[in-house]
Amino acid sequence: MALRTKTALLVGLFFLLHTWGVKAQVKVEMEDRVEVTLGTAAEIPCLYTTDVGFGGLIIEWFYLDPAGKRHRIYFQDPTMRIEETNSQFTGRIKVDVTPSQGSGQVLLRVLETRLGDELDFICLVKSLTDGNDQGKTQLRVFEKPAHPIIKSVDEDIWFNNEEPVKIGSCEAKNGYPRPSITWYKDNTPLSNVPNEVSVLSKETTESSGLFSVESELSLKVVKEDQGSEFYCEVNYQIIGGFGMLESEKKKIRVRYPSDEVNLWVKSPKRDIKEGDTVEFECLGNGNPQPLFTFRNREMVELNAINNVLELRNVSRLDSGLYECFTTDIETFEEVVGNTTLFVNYLEPADVSPEETLTLSQGADLNQSCNALSSLKTHTVWMKNGVKVATGNILSLRDVVYDMAGTYECMVTVPQLVGMETSAAFQLIVEGSPEISEPQSTSLEQAVESTVVLTCRARGNPTPTITWRSAGSLVDSQSNVTEDGVLSWVNVKVSSDLNVSCNASNTNGNVETLYSIKATGGSGVIIAVLIICLLLLAILGSVLYFLYKKGKICGRSGKQDLTKEKTSRDNIVVEMKSDNTEEAVLLAVNGDKTSGDQ
Repeated sequence: MALRTKTALLVGLFFLLHTWGVKAQVKVEMEDRVEVTLGTAAEIPCLYTTDVGFGGLIIEWFYLDPAGKRHRIYFQDPTMRIEETNSQFTGRIKVDVTPSQGSGQVLLRVLETRLGDELDFICLVKSLTDGNDQGKTQLRVFEKPAHPIIKSVDEDIWFNNEEPVKIGSCEAKNGYPRPSITWYKDNTPLSNVPNEVSVLSKETTESSGLFSVESELSLKVVKEDQGSEFYCEVNYQIIGGFGMLESEKKKIRVRYPSDEVNLWVKSPKRDIKEGDTVEFECLGNGNPQPLFTFRNREMVELNAINNVLELRNVSRLDSGLYECFTTDIETFEEVVGNTTLFVNYLEPADVSPEETLTLSQGADLNQSCNALSSLKTHTVWMKNGVKVATGNILSLRDVVYDMAGTYECMVTVPQLVGMETSAAFQLIVEGSPEISEPQSTSLEQAVESTVVLTCRARGNPTPTITWRSAGSLVDSQSNVTEDGVLSWVNVKVSSDLNVSCNASNTNGNVETLYSIKATGGSGVIIAVLIICLLLLAILGSVLYFLYKKGKICGRSGKQDLTKEKTSRDNIVVEMKSDNTEEAVLLAVNGDKTSGDQ
């Protein structure tokens, strides 16, 4: 009853205003475009202003079909709200009205957007009088396509100069609106060029209404395309702009014959010397690499493995020109590469004038050491592990025995480590004997002792050592050593004497004299001891005799006895003599009384 009354009052008010000729002012503003991702909700706002209250407005929503025909989907007046049935939006729209003083907003929400929702939507706002206005918004729906899939040809591609050949295909599925595909080679975009580049695209509309695009690239292949990277780029529209997806990158294998061949020494990466193992490698500018044949300067074919030729333990005879070649399958001509091998050498060292030299003391020596080499050499002379000179000439002046021995010359090539040779010679020095002076030739030895005397001499020829004492030969022993001859004698000392050591050979002789001074011996000491014992015995006899005669201990002269009473065990006797005698107190154990004797 209340609703009917309210409706009647509004209708009456509408007619009254219309009768009075009052026309309300209405203004509508809407966005040109609303964008949304497929499946999400779209919100389309409609802003209005009016000089009548909200209770006097009628609101309607329409959409335009592709033919431009208007279809209402929503109606609202002060008394009711109606969502049209049998519409593609039935059950998927909501309308919220937010009124304000003189203005307001009508918000249309389209739930779970579909591709068919991409239409123009019209918002109509009118007053109960003739005042009205409307606005229009275009709804755009987007769907990002799947990541592009690129497929390249699996087999090798023979280059040719006639027409483009297929390189690969690229596919982007389920995008909206329709995505596009661009091809790239090494980051450079490709486009159709007659007889050089061909890009063919195909579009498919899926049952869902989404678009799938496939593109095929064909290219006139050249040698430089070997190893080039190809990929495709998918461009698509998104809310507020554009998006881009790149496929993985693919390399194609281009086959073409070699028209140029290079040969070089792969190892060692330095100057080559005799004894090295040398590896040659041959490489053509074609793809794939052909099988090469190797040969030397004498045109003898050599065995190689995987286009690598190995020469072991090379010598200078291996120096020369080496070639590798293949045959052009189109012209049947040889394509040849070559390089020159040079093997450095160092011949064995040689000393001159002789390997064994005999010189007299005081002579001079100039000995040379030479080793023929392809490179600059350095020579060092060694003796007993010690460097004595540098250069290929060894000069010795005024030679002495200490200079005799083995000399080694060592020849090296500084430019190549391990390239070396050596030779040696023996130097023999001849001359008269030399005696090594002992620490002392003046000795003091006890009589009857034995002293060992040594004598060391050197010379060439080896000297003979003899010993003499008082003009007579002395028996000796000798040993020959590396340094010469060592001789020794045992000499018994009975008195002062001189002993001589004489060393002689065919070149002369030399002598050393030992002077020995005899000192007291053990026999004299024994004699002195015996004499001392005899003297002690005689002295004891004299003292005993004097004691018996009373010449000692107060047994002669006038005596005064003073007897005193003593104990049984202690008797003290005082004996006095004249001024020339001493007084002696005798303590005697016993009962007897002493009297004159």
